[in-house]
Amino acid sequence: MISLLALAAMPATAVAPAAYVVQAPAAKVYEFQVRDIVYQRNGDKVRLARLYQPAGPGPFPAVVQIHGGAWNSKDRTDGQNTALDLCASGIVVLSIEFRNAPEAPYPASLQDINYGIRWLKAHSREFGSSPERVGLYGTSSGGHQALLSALRPEDARYKTLLLAEAPQMDAKVAFVVSGWGVLYPLERYKIAKATGNAGIMKNHETFFHDEQAQIEATPALILERGEKVSTPPALVFQGTADEWTTVELAQRFATDYQKAGGTIDLQLLPGEKHTFVNEHPFAPNSVKAVDAVKAFIKKYGAARSTSN
Repeated sequence: MISLLALAAMPATAVAPAAYVVQAPAAKVYEFQVRDIVYQRNGDKVRLARLYQPAGPGPFPAVVQIHGGAWNSKDRTDGQNTALDLCASGIVVLSIEFRNAPEAPYPASLQDINYGIRWLKAHSREFGSSPERVGLYGTSSGGHQALLSALRPEDARYKTLLLAEAPQMDAKVAFVVSGWGVLYPLERYKIAKATGNAGIMKNHETFFHDEQAQIEATPALILERGEKVSTPPALVFQGTADEWTTVELAQRFATDYQKAGGTIDLQLLPGEKHTFVNEHPFAPNSVKAVDAVKAFIKKYGAARSTSN
């Protein structure tokens, strides 16, 4: 292979090779460890999280990962392929468990997530990160809850759980990522009702109880109502064939976010359906989406203020 410097130094009469390749340096791959930890205790009840920690001193960006499961199921192991990929690229991932709807309805899960954010910020330096580098990554119903948590870090309903070791720590984040998030819960409920999907309907009813709560907890409508919110840099991605959120609704949310003063990247992957990254992690669009997530987290997970 011939270098660019050598090529530039050739006399005008020299004949350069017909083709040459300039290779970008390969991205660093970190060794890492994965372990389960207790991040929350409430009497005899403990909440577990799976920590994915890159080796080395850092400083690393960090994310609280919010699993999907239609607000009613799944746990810290959901989306672990992506968590492993993020960690190997030098990102700390804390995939938390929280109260699913059969145990407690809305807003209980948001209370646990708010607590999880504050917990990771308070303990971030133990894992090679720092509070101002902590953000959120959620998928499906977890993408919905990630956006709610990012918009409403100071909501009195969400921050009700005391973090004893850092009572003054806030839940503001440096960035938020929503993958195939349920951006408009009531619209999905209507689709499920029209198609006779009793399981999805029950999940909504168990978590929200009624349609008014679905409206109250819709991120775009929060923005359109002019609520006082935090607007950290956001990445929203989904497939153009997502069964539950149309391209038009995703674009509406992105427009609302920009109007509220937030920076947002909207990535629409052609032909992909709901949960595509989790179901087909090595497909080209899945790789493209995860690469975009890594780049976004590294861009906004550098040390910066979380005052937005």
